Amino acid sequence: MYANSSIPESAQQGVHEHLAQRVAKHASSEFRKPYLDYNKAAFEASLAGWDGKAPLILDAGCGVGHSTIQLAREFPDHWVIGVDQSEDRLSRKKPYPDALMPKNMVFVRADLVDYWRLMADAGIKLARHYILYPNPWPKVGHLARRWHAHPVFPFVPRLGGRLECRSNWNIYVEEFAVALGLLIGREVKWESFEAPSPLTPFERKYRDSGQTLYRCVVELDSQPNLEHNPS
Repeated sequence: MYANSSIPESAQQGVHEHLAQRVAKHASSEFRKPYLDYNKAAFEASLAGWDGKAPLILDAGCGVGHSTIQLAREFPDHWVIGVDQSEDRLSRKKPYPDALMPKNMVFVRADLVDYWRLMADAGIKLARHYILYPNPWPKVGHLARRWHAHPVFPFVPRLGGRLECRSNWNIYVEEFAVALGLLIGREVKWESFEAPSPLTPFERKYRDSGQTLYRCVVELDSQPNLEHNPS
């Protein structure tokens, strides 16, 4: 059955009690994980076709890449980068033949833990940044696996621009907003929304299953708190 997707189940009923402590720890600690060569090569490849002037859009964890394609079509004057760690997902059939694919985009296989840091270290600033339906890791003991509780998360707001996270689990988006607010020093809102034109196959399936969708959208530019560098 197509529209039979289920909402993540969890014993956790609200923001994790250890989230704030974990965010504070990561913001004040040095991230020493060495960069892997394939991630450095992917970072270089993702910018090879960029003219250095077009505004940048990052589709972080782009999966099969439908969202990257839609964003490139919607913003033809931007350079759109779709990053995913799965070669299998990136290589799946796209909704358009190669001749009709947008020319202002690129797909690269990379681990976001390295890719985000490489982008921040290079001083790259984004116009738009999407984190669409990441693995929610809904078990209480899986907090550390969620992006907003990961050591790499303090690098994310340093990239600036319009950051948007979407999920079909309200607690994930609420935690994302709380963690981001702690890093940038101001309250970040989150909300439910409708998706008349779904960006991803998951978003379409969740919507067609009758689920409520949630998002956190924040403009990060010109925030003095973003000058903090945890590295």
